[in-house]
Amino acid sequence: VRREVARLALTKLILDGRIHPARIEEVVAKARQEVDAVVREAGEQAAMEANVHGLQPELLKIIGRLHFRTSYGQNVLAHSVEVSILAATMAHELGADVNVCKTAALLHDMGKAIDQEVEGPHAIIGGEIARRFGKSPKIIHAMVAHHATESEPQSLEAAIVQAADAISAARPGARRETIDLYIKRLEALEGIANSFTGVEKSFAIQAGREVRIIVKPEEIDEFSANRLASDIAHKIEESLDYPGQIKICVVRETRSVDYAR
Repeated sequence: VRREVARLALTKLILDGRIHPARIEEVVAKARQEVDAVVREAGEQAAMEANVHGLQPELLKIIGRLHFRTSYGQNVLAHSVEVSILAATMAHELGADVNVCKTAALLHDMGKAIDQEVEGPHAIIGGEIARRFGKSPKIIHAMVAHHATESEPQSLEAAIVQAADAISAARPGARRETIDLYIKRLEALEGIANSFTGVEKSFAIQAGREVRIIVKPEEIDEFSANRLASDIAHKIEESLDYPGQIKICVVRETRSVDYAR
């Protein structure tokens, strides 16, 4: 939120051109008001989309702050709404308390809105905020237990919120991989390809969506190349988890060289 205030203030100051202490204070104050309005509106919109009613205005403002927070590239407020909708759908199917599930799911990451200001895991911080605003013990438990690191799920509703959170986070494309995980995935693809006999070298390209494999022509003939592509694809399917599909391209090159003297 402070970063957004700074961004707005700097943009206005640069466009205006009048940069001096009094003007800076005035522009920062206006930027704070604008961001507060955006935060309030974002919280109200999220509650409306998740069909969660009866949340206090101050609680909606805390939720709205998540509009400016991301986790591995996934917007935390959009994630919370998605988890709430998933949890409500699962609760309907399983006969659980729908209101508890959708409310706890919407609020489950609320602690991330202030975890820079308060020490502790975001699940515990969120549970304390919910307690202060008079939420029921069932809602608080489902919030705190959504990662199972702070508390194991002791109710069906808590298990549903945990599952909905995992589904939203694991959805292909929802979150950006860290560079270490990305490199490990490419190395794993190349390692599987290189483990087959007749492979000279392999390259994972297009962010891991294709594996280009160079084979030794004296060991792999045209028919074997087709079978090798299928075998490598099957091995990748068995060994790795990945979004979408991966193209396996086997390249067999034969060169005949002579010299005219």
